[in-house]
Amino acid sequence: MQNYDFVHSCIRVMDLEKSIDFYKNALNLEESRRRDFPEDKFTLVYLTDQKGNFELELTYNYDREEPYTIGNGYSHIAVKVDDLEKSYQRHQEAGYKVGDLKSLSEGSAGYYFITDPDGYRTEVIAK
Repeated sequence: MQNYDFVHSCIRVMDLEKSIDFYKNALNLEESRRRDFPEDKFTLVYLTDQKGNFELELTYNYDREEPYTIGNGYSHIAVKVDDLEKSYQRHQEAGYKVGDLKSLSEGSAGYYFITDPDGYRTEVIAK
């Protein structure tokens, strides 16, 4: 059987700097690398967590005027956090779009969703 290591997930963004700022401040991701392709009118920015095992690729296409269609399903990325309530409070106080604290059943890990400037949702789960 083959082993597969997840490398990155890609989302397309309208305002690159606004998106970088969101992921840096809301989820502590840092830019790990950037690739500009001016001849093809796009830029790729890779963000990673402190462990560096996985990257979020932000794709910025120059001259895009219409927001991307995200869909109506529950597609999302997820992160784990040590103190869910503290994280929730910090995100609310920062003015981010934050859903309610929830859990799927009695005794299961709590979670909430936070939404980035383009409407992509990240599930924040208690470790």
